[in-house]
Amino acid sequence: MILIQPLLLLLLLLLLAGAAGSTVSTDDGGFSFIFHDSQLDGVREIQPDGRVVNTNDADMFGFGHTFYSRPFRFKNSNTTDAFSFSTSFVFGIIPENPQFTFHGMAFAIAPSKEVIQASSSQHLGLFNRTNDGDASNHIVAVEFDTFKSLELSDMDSNHVGLDINSIVSVSAATAGYYENGVFQNLTLASSREIRVWIDYDGVEKTLNVTLAPLPLKKPQKPLESWRKDLSPFLLEEMYVGFTSATGIVIQTYYVVGWSFQMNGNAQEIDISKIPPLPSDIKSTKKKKTGLAIGLYLGGLLVLSSISISAIILFQRSKIKAAEALESWEIQYGPHRFSYEELSAATKGFKETELLGKGGFGQVYKGTLPELGAQVAVKKIWHKSGQGMKEFVAEIATIGRLRHPNLVRLLGYCRRKTELFLVYDYMPNNSLDKFIFNSNPESTLSWKQRIKIIIDVAEALTYLHEEWYEVIIHRDIKASNVLLDAELNAKLGDFGLARFGNNHKNYAKTTRLAGTLGYIAPELARKGKATTATDVFAFGAFCLEVVCGRRPVELEGSEETVILVDYVLDCWFKKQVFEVVDPKLRDDFGNEEIELVLKVGLLCSHGVSGVRPRMSQVLKFLKGMESLPEDYDGVLKIRDDYSGQLGNVSQIQYTGSLALITDSLMTSGR
Repeated sequence: MILIQPLLLLLLLLLLAGAAGSTVSTDDGGFSFIFHDSQLDGVREIQPDGRVVNTNDADMFGFGHTFYSRPFRFKNSNTTDAFSFSTSFVFGIIPENPQFTFHGMAFAIAPSKEVIQASSSQHLGLFNRTNDGDASNHIVAVEFDTFKSLELSDMDSNHVGLDINSIVSVSAATAGYYENGVFQNLTLASSREIRVWIDYDGVEKTLNVTLAPLPLKKPQKPLESWRKDLSPFLLEEMYVGFTSATGIVIQTYYVVGWSFQMNGNAQEIDISKIPPLPSDIKSTKKKKTGLAIGLYLGGLLVLSSISISAIILFQRSKIKAAEALESWEIQYGPHRFSYEELSAATKGFKETELLGKGGFGQVYKGTLPELGAQVAVKKIWHKSGQGMKEFVAEIATIGRLRHPNLVRLLGYCRRKTELFLVYDYMPNNSLDKFIFNSNPESTLSWKQRIKIIIDVAEALTYLHEEWYEVIIHRDIKASNVLLDAELNAKLGDFGLARFGNNHKNYAKTTRLAGTLGYIAPELARKGKATTATDVFAFGAFCLEVVCGRRPVELEGSEETVILVDYVLDCWFKKQVFEVVDPKLRDDFGNEEIELVLKVGLLCSHGVSGVRPRMSQVLKFLKGMESLPEDYDGVLKIRDDYSGQLGNVSQIQYTGSLALITDSLMTSGR
């Protein structure tokens, strides 16, 4: 098969070299093509004579680029204003399974016809995780998206959007067209031809996008008319073309007719010459492959290749059966690795690559050539009753979150009852290895510790208040805080995470979960996790980092010491500095460490209504706001007052809490 692939690719190139039919070139200012079969599944270039060259097939998590080979002048070199331009094309999107649609395609104006460093899936072959939103991209695109990405706040799973240097659209509209002034919905992934007109007026600084199903003419009213000056985003010379991407679910994208014009109207496409879209994508691909091999190698090689292909297909079918796709995977869809990739990366999950064991499984160190980096592969205990449920929770949650202080999920694998998650590798492992290490050379300085505390606070603020939906982590502790090469903290292990209600911030679960010592009193009583129970755990975490002690410890043979109670007792005895980790010696300032201890005690208060929100905690730690004036009085508030204090979101630490405390203390309660 190694010998056959280059030959097969060569013949595919020869076959597709004549893929364009009638062509009209209007000098360097425009062109018009009718394509016999222009599939956006690889990297292609359209020559001025209509030839399509340089192609390769794409599969899952692939992307396609088809660009005109020559650039166009898009800006006036004297005024730097963008010229007017117009394009019209006919496209079709054919899903492999009509029940599921995934990421779509885009018409793009880019500084290069290669669009390097592009990613598949939601990035549509335009951007990747690191350069998305970078002003240096100089990419303007109109996307035709057939998937509702929660991470990107997409409006629906069938929309047209204007993308400028980012896959997050600056404007978007549900796909459709106007017929006699009445809006009609238009399904993009309908396996039917759709006409598009994109016109930019360089004087009015307006971009009009119009859609219509074939064979309708251009509607008088555009789908959307966006007022946007494109001059700041375009260079003098730019390339025009199309990009597409696949993910877990494969869709096939076709452009069967295309015209483009600078400073004028794009030539009308003769729809009578447009070929129909293939009715069966799979059979079409097989016919092309069989023809290519037959032309080059003859009958004997055909038989050989069919035998080899049959073996490969059989092996693939076995793998697919073992790695069956579930409906939730289609909805959330981070990158899916094969079991063979992960096994090779971890040397067959060898004991020497084992980084650690936890309640739900083992974590191995690995190297993936595809990423060119080391990774951590979490193998979840498939015999655990919570295994699949926690796996789904982690995929659904962290797979869509993006924050520098959250561990990044790179992908996953599921093989029969075996579950795997792939993360960025953290060379310094988890925080508890440093906090509870008896070796003084491996301890963390106070400066490093407070930086880690602030990092975790920023991550929780993002989860609770900055993402579009409330996320309750439910398992905040030192062993779930990982450290990168520079000792930056990243919160991980979302196996217990749940979505909260945006109004009351209750988790959608009643099952008690978490680790003893971090569990808030009301969570133990009622079983309802809230953002306030996360804040309690963060408070215990702060004390853990400062004191170098676990939240629950045994002293002697019988006595159990709860760290929160121990530090609170020392606070009222005016002996609070006795709780500081002896390994720190004099490596801290009294004022700073007192602040962190006070924040830790306030967060781990027994009354949920007294605990601040995480954004408030962050302000305390950064010195942007002061703690309550009557701090000792706040700590003395008993559970009796919780009903009068109300929900945590109603408390503002600007001195008003001290007044509430005074009124409660004088009310005779």
